[in-house]
Amino acid sequence: MTGPFVLPVRDIVHRPGEMREHTLEVSAPEKWGEGLVSVPHGETVVVDLRLESVHEGILASGDVDTRYVGVCSRCLTDIAEGVEVEFQELFAYPGEEEADFEVQDDHVDLETLVREAVVLSLPFQPVCQPDCPGLDPATGERLAENAGTQQSEPLDPRWAALQDFTTTNDDESPRSRG
Repeated sequence: MTGPFVLPVRDIVHRPGEMREHTLEVSAPEKWGEGLVSVPHGETVVVDLRLESVHEGILASGDVDTRYVGVCSRCLTDIAEGVEVEFQELFAYPGEEEADFEVQDDHVDLETLVREAVVLSLPFQPVCQPDCPGLDPATGERLAENAGTQQSEPLDPRWAALQDFTTTNDDESPRSRG
């Protein structure tokens, strides 16, 4: 077994109480995620890891630190944010019981575990800022950029006849602009 996420555990296998700490800094081997944001291929992934030998196998726990890129779900501008996620999983010794992760040839392969932890932590509807107003439904322009300009409300056709009246004279009586 080889790969950037594969670690040897021969020195702690079947030795409950033994523990090793590792820090991995690897590139994402492929794009992680399929939504509006994802971790791009080649992005740096830092894993601070603790491997502990327990009776049932090797307990892997740690933190992943990386960055996702994509677009805001409201205004469609490009965004890039850091993502940190914790994980903990048991790599069981091969045997009778079926396990999601197993110790194979005195190694543990963390790639699937790390990828799943990161992808599940990615925001489903990412935003560029918490109060992003999105896009103007009439013009398609970003509302955040037009915050200083007054947008005219679309006029209800039932009130269109009143648009020609104004009260700008001194006597405050409605006058026709005609």
